[in-house]
Amino acid sequence: MRRDLLDFDLPPERIATHPAAARDGARLLVLDPAHDTLTHSTILELEARVAPGTLLIVNDTRVVPARLLGTKDGTGGRAEILLVRRLGEASITEGNRSIPAERWRAMGRSSKPLRPGARLAFRARAAAAGAGPTVLRAQIEQRSTDDGLLDVLLFTPDASSIDAALEAAGHMPLPPYLHRADEDEDRERYQTVFARVKGAVAAPTAGLHLSQALLDRLENKGVQRASITLHVGLGTFQPVTADDLDDHPMHVEHYDVPEATAQAIAAARSRGAPVLAIGTTVVRALESTADRARPGCVRAGSGETRILIQPGYDFAVVDQLLTNFHLPQSTLLALVSAFAGRERVLDAYRSAVENGYRFFSYGDAMLIQSRDPRPARGEATS
Repeated sequence: MRRDLLDFDLPPERIATHPAAARDGARLLVLDPAHDTLTHSTILELEARVAPGTLLIVNDTRVVPARLLGTKDGTGGRAEILLVRRLGEASITEGNRSIPAERWRAMGRSSKPLRPGARLAFRARAAAAGAGPTVLRAQIEQRSTDDGLLDVLLFTPDASSIDAALEAAGHMPLPPYLHRADEDEDRERYQTVFARVKGAVAAPTAGLHLSQALLDRLENKGVQRASITLHVGLGTFQPVTADDLDDHPMHVEHYDVPEATAQAIAAARSRGAPVLAIGTTVVRALESTADRARPGCVRAGSGETRILIQPGYDFAVVDQLLTNFHLPQSTLLALVSAFAGRERVLDAYRSAVENGYRFFSYGDAMLIQSRDPRPARGEATS
């Protein structure tokens, strides 16, 4: 599909730089493709728009405070590391002892190129500039030949918890289009209330709208809930530069679909209940694990996906979708267009702009309803 077919005019003032005052306080644009209607609503009214028995599926990934601001050993020059993906456990030699470390794929920058062997020091965020002890360290290993990113080793000076040091020193990796540094409120608000499994460097933003009180009301109504894990990577913000989406190198994301979730989807199919995906990350995980032998169902398991969903894709699992408003000419907008129709979605986006909706990660949301649960077979590039 041509990239320019996913374009729309977005005034800069429509980009939300901060979340709504209340987690469930955003607006909601309801798109019903079956009847070709748009309805202006709110997240608080979501309860009235989700039928009892619906299976709601969330992404329980937890955002890592992956942005590290520190200094280079020896020169004291400023350096920045943005963690992208955890590769596994490792160790590093300090003096005559071996201490535990973690190997990460990361982006890095400093006044001079970061070379293999370079070491960086990071202090706790609360420490004054240039003061306070180092709580986390990094050593540059090499530059990856796959994606040009750095492989780095993270470790602590006293072999204490790396997770705790990362929480102390790290900043929340806010999307670049916010054009601001992270603030205290982002530690909570750029995280869903059901975030559990650490590993994402971007939030599954549709889930940011769901407060615990709203989830409780949905449960009391008879809406069921299950979870998947998909660690959102920086590729979710990667602009499409190719003229055709087929030529765009899709980013890799790790997912896990538990057996309990696979069984919950099968049960929903047996009772004719719809599957409502909370966000495009859930769509990517479920459609990547679609069971072709059992239409509408998924296979439990873990893996990596490069799935590209664009108009023409036949959805195999997802029936309804709650999603934020996405960037022009992006793969996420292509996914939403595949789900509800490109022209219909772009008309909805134009209406959202005209009616003052807030866009992107901290913005408002859209609920896309469907006619019926659809256990259809689908194909995609993966």
